[in-house]
Amino acid sequence: MEHQSSPSEADDSTPLVSFRNVQKSYDGETLVVKDLNLDIRHGEFLSLLGPSGSGKTTCLMMLAGFEFPTSGEIMLDGQSLNRVPPHKRNIGMVFQNYALFPHLTVEKNLEYPLSVRKMPAKERGERIAKALEMVQMGSFSRRYPRQLSGGQQQRIALARALVFNPKLVLMDEPLGALDKQLREHMQLELKALHRALGITFVYVTHDQSEALTMSDRVAVFDQGIIQQVSSVDTLYESPCNAFVSSFVGDCNKFSGVVVSVQAGQCAVRLADQVILTAMNINGLSAGASCVVAIRPERLRIVAQPQPNTLPAKTLDKVYFGDHIRLRCQAGGEPSVFVKLALDDHADNSSLDRGAPVFLQAAPQHIRVFSP
Repeated sequence: MEHQSSPSEADDSTPLVSFRNVQKSYDGETLVVKDLNLDIRHGEFLSLLGPSGSGKTTCLMMLAGFEFPTSGEIMLDGQSLNRVPPHKRNIGMVFQNYALFPHLTVEKNLEYPLSVRKMPAKERGERIAKALEMVQMGSFSRRYPRQLSGGQQQRIALARALVFNPKLVLMDEPLGALDKQLREHMQLELKALHRALGITFVYVTHDQSEALTMSDRVAVFDQGIIQQVSSVDTLYESPCNAFVSSFVGDCNKFSGVVVSVQAGQCAVRLADQVILTAMNINGLSAGASCVVAIRPERLRIVAQPQPNTLPAKTLDKVYFGDHIRLRCQAGGEPSVFVKLALDDHADNSSLDRGAPVFLQAAPQHIRVFSP
C-alpha cells in the first residue's frame, strides 16, 4: 500500500516537482514503476531508497529526462516535463561513475554544460571558478580526471552539476565507488553543501544508513511502489509496514496471531505462546496472522519476567566497538538480536552462551503489521 506524507508533514508551498499517476514499463507488460505520486519540496534533500529493481533509479531517470513515463505526468515548477529534453530541464545530474570527459581538463568539463546553454565566455569563467570553490577544488582546474582520486572526481562531477545554477540536482548513487571512510566523509560534505546552497537534492541509494544520514525526507521504494515517504526519524521509529521496518535499520521479526484489539493496540501470541502488547499499525482484527517487529536497541534485559517479556536463551555475544550485540533464541525465532551499550551488562557472565535471559520492550516500541 502506498503511503503519502501526512498533513502534519506537508509543506504549504507549491512543490518543486510533482509525479502524478506515473507508470513506467520497458516491455509494454511489466510495470517497473506503478502509479507513482510524489511531491518534492523546494530546497529539501530527498533520498529515494530501495533494493535493486525497486524503481527508484527509473524514477530519477524519468525526472532527468533520460527515460519518459509510459503514462502519468511529471511537473517541474508547475510545467509538464513529459516532452522536455534533458538539456532544457535546468536539472543537474551526478552519476555513480561520475561520467567526466577523460580527454578534457576539470575546467573544460565544467565549461561543457555552460557551452551547451550558449553562455558568454566571461560568465563561464566566473561560474566555473565559483563552482570549483564550492567543492574546494579551485586549484585543480588544469588537471585531467585521470590525475584525480575518486573523491576528487566526485567533487568535480558535483561542481559540473551545480555550475549552471540548476533548480534541482539529481544524484544516482554517487558515493558507491568510494571506500567506507571517504564515503562517510563525503556524506557529511554533501549535507553541509546542500544546507549552504539551499538547492533541492534528489539522491538515489540502496544504502539505508546513507539515506538516514543525509536526508530531510526519504521515499522507500519496493516493487515499483513508494511504501512510505517520511522524515528520517519518523521512517525509523514509525515504519508503516513490515517491508519498511525491515529495510530501514535492523529489526527483529516474529510470526504471531492477534488475540485481542483495543484502542490502537493489540495483544499478540507468538509461536512460543508468549503474549505481547503492541501497536496495531495496520488495524488487524482478532484472529489475524501478523508480523511483530522490534528494533534491537528497544529490547532490554530484565532480571525477572515483567509485562511484555520474552524468555530467551543467549547464543552469542559480539563486541562491535561502540556496543555489544547479543544474539538470542526467543519468541519461537532462531535469532533475535539485542543491542546493548558497552557499560550495560558488557562484563556480565550471565550473558554467556546458553545462559537464560529475559528480554523486555514497551508496547509503543513493538509494531504489529500485516504479513
